[in-house]
Amino acid sequence: MFSSFFSSPHKEACVRKQVERQATLDALSPDCSTPLSLSERKIHALSLSQLVAGCKAGEINPADVMAAYTKKAVAAQAATNCLTDLMFDEALRIPAVANGPHNTDLDAFDSVRDRSLLGVPVSIKDTVDFAGHDTTIGFSRNTNNPVSSSSAIVRLLQDNGALVHAKTTVPTGLLGLETSSEVFGRTSNPYKATHTAGASTGGGAALVACGGSKIEIGSDLAGSVRIPAHFCGIWSLKGSVGRFPSWGNHSSMEGLEGIQLVTSPMASSLEDLDEFWKRVVMAKPWEYDHTCHPIPWRDVDLREDGRKLKWGIMLEGGAVPITPACKRALSMVAAALRKQGHEVVEFVPPNMERGLNIAYQLLFSDGGEQIRSLLSLNENVSKASSSVLDLLSLPKSFKQFLAYLTRKSDPASATLLRIMHPKTVTELRTLTAQRETYRAEWHESWREKGLDFVLTVPHPFPAFRHGESEKVNLMTAAFTTIFSLLDYTAGVIPVTFVNKELDCLPADFKVDSPLGTLAYSVYDVNDMHGLPLGVQIVGRRLEEERVLEDEPHAGSAPTTPTQLIRLRMQVEKPASLCHAKDIGMVTEQVRDEEPGVGQGQVMASIPMP
Repeated sequence: MFSSFFSSPHKEACVRKQVERQATLDALSPDCSTPLSLSERKIHALSLSQLVAGCKAGEINPADVMAAYTKKAVAAQAATNCLTDLMFDEALRIPAVANGPHNTDLDAFDSVRDRSLLGVPVSIKDTVDFAGHDTTIGFSRNTNNPVSSSSAIVRLLQDNGALVHAKTTVPTGLLGLETSSEVFGRTSNPYKATHTAGASTGGGAALVACGGSKIEIGSDLAGSVRIPAHFCGIWSLKGSVGRFPSWGNHSSMEGLEGIQLVTSPMASSLEDLDEFWKRVVMAKPWEYDHTCHPIPWRDVDLREDGRKLKWGIMLEGGAVPITPACKRALSMVAAALRKQGHEVVEFVPPNMERGLNIAYQLLFSDGGEQIRSLLSLNENVSKASSSVLDLLSLPKSFKQFLAYLTRKSDPASATLLRIMHPKTVTELRTLTAQRETYRAEWHESWREKGLDFVLTVPHPFPAFRHGESEKVNLMTAAFTTIFSLLDYTAGVIPVTFVNKELDCLPADFKVDSPLGTLAYSVYDVNDMHGLPLGVQIVGRRLEEERVLEDEPHAGSAPTTPTQLIRLRMQVEKPASLCHAKDIGMVTEQVRDEEPGVGQGQVMASIPMP
């Protein structure tokens, strides 16, 4: 009684939400916690296009798809704590699925023949509205407050037969490099439970890496999809503003115009990411979302003129240099490109420090007040996030004094102290003008060098241990933040894994800045051994098709950005470094029995996993 008397509304909301989630899990059939059957393994091995074809042909029942992915999602939740809400039954009740080929109503069947995502399991970040469910954004104040209508992307997905089956975890207010909140707890990396999955779409990245969803709908403001994809070894593509439906996807910085939030998908394979992007755009998202550009999908052929591509390797990204592990992944792709005859040059971008300082001021132009206003009494954000909010809340005159004292010993921190304060309307307009000038400099530099794409890292580090983001600090997201400022198309592809034999620091290694020194205190190749490493492929604004284009010509070598992932197979993956889908915590044993599922052409073409 006394503990209840002294508990805060915030704590009660957190406990209530966790109890609610656990009750939903406990109410599932015991079969949901069993290994996949042989037929379920076959279904789970299907690509997105194969799933759709099988469901349309009546060879696969969406209910069987949902059964397989429910098991995977339950296992992923047990291993990583990645789910906030479950909609397994609701996913099958939408008209496009309920009236599908397995329904005896032939008229209803005819009406759904063109459903381009029929039977595709899709999870959504807990920022995306789904009618009848909470959209918490990691805040306790948003629990027990179900929204009345679904977001544009959810409506598009459901109209086209997708199985929107789960919502995934986020950090409080989306601010941070780790996915942790007092509402849902901490999400772990599927490759190593002691390490982070990244943020803020960490729950979605973990779920996809564990095989619990075919596609995750995340959001990216300064790397919130790309960094978790890098940490968890999956694919992602952040498009430019207005290309992918975002209405009904929320943020802790609603109304921010200087750098806009972009809804972005993640996938466990290149083919699925490409197909999903294409099918969403072909579904005319501008008819669902007034913020979408009415630009149809444009087929491109990067080799129609017979020339090789020119790639710029970008190694500069602020005060924290790239770790040997991440640099090795970058070098592997660069070497593969050169081997294929492409031109690879070092690209020194327009002044990165100036661009990042513009970005930071635009992101926190309100001095952090919007995020603070959403926190309940006694609710906390991560230490890394708290350090930013604390910096913003210091009196401007005091920060100017500290900046003066540290201008020589720590110039990067001194600059942050000097510029990070609430902006007036005039200051905000000046920053917007500076952003456009900076974008123009990038445009000119890209054009002068004749680049097709820029290749860089998503983050200077692999996934690090839980609780270490304060040392790593938010400023290490420079390699993703800069392309959000520019509104460029940017994708992440997995390349290799940390290797304790290859990725040690050189004996003479030294970091010039105190920020970098602190960040490098978490770099431990023995501890990080086996964690995924990705690279970031960047195109210019609205070049989603160019970055994703991956259809090879007969007899031609891989030349497009996304085909490069196949080149990583030239380097043997160590036997000890297995994909998250195969790690012990989510491994299934094939049952002896095989329940009867559709044995049509699609199913028959899939080999035993």
